[in-house]
Amino acid sequence: MTSNPPINFHHPYQPYDVQLEFMRTVYHVLEKGNGQVGILESPTGTGKSLSLICAALTWLRTHKRSRYEASFEATAADMRGEPEWMVEAALRRKREELGRRWEEREKVLERVRAREREIEARGRGGKRVRVGDREREKESEEVDEEREFLIKNWEAGGDEEAGDGLDGLSKETRELMEKVGLGGAKGGEDGGEEVEDEIKIYYTSRTHSQLAQFISELRRPAFPPSIPEDMVAASARDGEKPTKETVKQLPLSSRQKLCINPSVARLRSLAAINDRCTEFQQSKSKEKCPFLPSIENLKQTHEFRDAALATIPDIEDLHRVGKDLQVCPYYASRTAIPGAEVITLPYPLLLQKSAREALGIKLEGNVVIIDEAHNIMDAVANVYAAEIRLSELRRARQMLGVYIKRFGKKLKGENRVMVAQVGKVIESLTECLNDQLNTKAEQGTVDSNTILKARGADQINLYQLIRYIQESKLAYKVESYVSHAEQEESSVSTGTKTATSTPVLHILISFLTALTNLTGEGRIFYEKLSTTLPDIKLSYLLLSPTHAFSSIASAARAVILAGGTMSPFEDYKAHLFPTFPPDKITTLSCGHVIPSSNLLAWTLVSTKPTPPGSSTVPDAFEFSFQKRKDPAIIRQLGLTLLNICSVVPDGVVVFFPSYGYLDDVVAVWQTKEAAKPHGTTWDRLASKKAVFRETKGGASEDILQRYSEAILSPGQQPSSKPRGALLLSVVGGKLSEGINFSDRLGRCVVVVGLPYPNMHSPDWKARLEYIESTTLSRLRQQQEESQNSPAALLSEAQAQAQARQAARDFYENACMRAVNQSIGRAIRHRADYAAVVLVDRRFAAERIKGKLPGWIMSGMVEGAEGKGLQGLMGGLSSFFRGKKGVY
Repeated sequence: MTSNPPINFHHPYQPYDVQLEFMRTVYHVLEKGNGQVGILESPTGTGKSLSLICAALTWLRTHKRSRYEASFEATAADMRGEPEWMVEAALRRKREELGRRWEEREKVLERVRAREREIEARGRGGKRVRVGDREREKESEEVDEEREFLIKNWEAGGDEEAGDGLDGLSKETRELMEKVGLGGAKGGEDGGEEVEDEIKIYYTSRTHSQLAQFISELRRPAFPPSIPEDMVAASARDGEKPTKETVKQLPLSSRQKLCINPSVARLRSLAAINDRCTEFQQSKSKEKCPFLPSIENLKQTHEFRDAALATIPDIEDLHRVGKDLQVCPYYASRTAIPGAEVITLPYPLLLQKSAREALGIKLEGNVVIIDEAHNIMDAVANVYAAEIRLSELRRARQMLGVYIKRFGKKLKGENRVMVAQVGKVIESLTECLNDQLNTKAEQGTVDSNTILKARGADQINLYQLIRYIQESKLAYKVESYVSHAEQEESSVSTGTKTATSTPVLHILISFLTALTNLTGEGRIFYEKLSTTLPDIKLSYLLLSPTHAFSSIASAARAVILAGGTMSPFEDYKAHLFPTFPPDKITTLSCGHVIPSSNLLAWTLVSTKPTPPGSSTVPDAFEFSFQKRKDPAIIRQLGLTLLNICSVVPDGVVVFFPSYGYLDDVVAVWQTKEAAKPHGTTWDRLASKKAVFRETKGGASEDILQRYSEAILSPGQQPSSKPRGALLLSVVGGKLSEGINFSDRLGRCVVVVGLPYPNMHSPDWKARLEYIESTTLSRLRQQQEESQNSPAALLSEAQAQAQARQAARDFYENACMRAVNQSIGRAIRHRADYAAVVLVDRRFAAERIKGKLPGWIMSGMVEGAEGKGLQGLMGGLSSFFRGKKGVY
């Protein structure tokens, strides 16, 4: 039996073994296809993004070449029975034609790249005055209220597609885009229909900065062409060097990032920008946007497309190209979708179905890669979450009243009816929140059937009302008019203009849209707010991401979830892919690229060692909610940190379960003890290292900068004081995710306790109840389907016990994901080294240890649980003594 030859992933550097393992796993998941899922963990600092790129692009180019070969085999099969010379001639012509078209296309893109390089070499000194800029910058202060703010006639019914709150594409825009070949389902005239079938990789991450970093990495490797090598050679003429094929990448984003129309881009909220943009596209609008792709600027639109596909651009590049060519980057970027190989986009544009449809994104048969996927379930919930405050509802009612007073008599037919319905909904929600404001409880759950019961609002068709507000641009028109009226009034009375209004009607639309989600998967909560005036908010929370994510999971050829700390994996399987059989889900937890000697992982159960053979741990650390406020435990924790700071050089970062507990700990440490007159624990810590603490609502950038300066700034310190600083932070806080504590900034990470969420809070109580009830329903359904197999049957008590355990596992997994994120802040590259200390007896439980990342488990000191503080100090001293140049 022969083994498969090794795959050349075209990695720009010599990959480590863990990187090869990661790339092979990604490749095989994509190659299997047919709805495969990969849940992959690769620690930060192991080159995860570059490994994803090399594996996915190597597979994609290989797959494209194999499709070419398959098409030739199909042609030969269709000509079976014909003379051999005819078959060979037909195949030769097909190869030459496809090679010629590929070569011509790549040469066009190479010319664009050359032009871009020439522009960069010349520099961009001086501003170009573009057509229409001066006129738009000198917009008249006088506003034609009838034209600007009055709602146009609107009729219910018809089969027009409803707009979506995120993107707001109008019917007129859809028709225009299709006329000039810019629709999501249609290709352009340059072979668009053929490339439309090409498989694509949709890559998404949380933020634009993470996407920009990915794009930067994408520029490093070079991959073989997407057509067979003999076709590349055949396409070269007169000894020309065959054209190389750069990766064709396209970033997608919202109008807020891409709009180049000054009168639209200056608006504050995304919803207002969407509404104003689509307002400019109405067939009867007198203010057409001059940048919108049209027949007149089709040449510039295609130049934009070629520039986008030629240069691996980021969002800023697309914005610049659009301004240079005077064509809208938001809409023109869609012309590049058919020819793109990799499409990058932020979470919301991928996770929300309406956003995908508006952008013309087709997931069927394509690959989806979700990076930084440890928080994907929260990201899905956030996309569908919405909230509204009582103060905002009162403001919305006041704004609607101002608008009706001015334009009410001019509203006709459906407009009059629908505006009245908006008022009823606002009044009903206001009454509901007023009722909750008068209750004793500070927070709780609201029955979704009761929030619209007042004023007959429960009889209103919310779907139709949402569609009306979106298509009529009611929110934009009301808010624009009120803002205009208030500015005029302020200008007359004080001579100055006020700031524009808060877009409360857009907030209302988001909340109403959330109410139309499946009621079984969401809950509505109220929470009283600590403000100057009594206020309260309603929040919609999606309890399960299953249904919302199913349209992605079921459509894509393969889905890759990748992250630095994905452990534990069970939740992703249970809540994102619950119907997927085990053979369709591949999991991988990679080791780190650091040598084993660069990590010390220690579980500290107590300051005292456990006697041999004893099952009782003296004075055990347990930071459970019931025990963690014990001053004795807090003082023992202070003693532990004092010892750690004595031997650990540079930076020590400590993560606490919550801001409230950090406040409690600091209060005890700052209290003088009668038995220790030589200063408080806080003073003693400050004598060892400069001490900084994270505060709720505080500026994390300022703390991080001062902490870094205390460690990295040159200067002599007294020899009696170790170098560095101590940072007290919070798991789940601003410093626990996305912050880089590499090298000297994080030589030791200490995690204090297990940060379990408050299971008695209304949202977590609802989550756990939902998981328990849905698990029980699924088990009962399985029971019904297994009647012919008595051995597989469970009793009702067993089923209920399993359902409760599923809820407990979800709760515990949420805690451990937060812990793992905090741990991952330290070691960031191959030469880095650090110690990780987990302080709580519960970390010694096998169930908890099994949910730590594999690379942390491999570095865990065996038997550390019984060695106490003295053992930890010996381990830390030995570990840092072995590092050259530390002292």
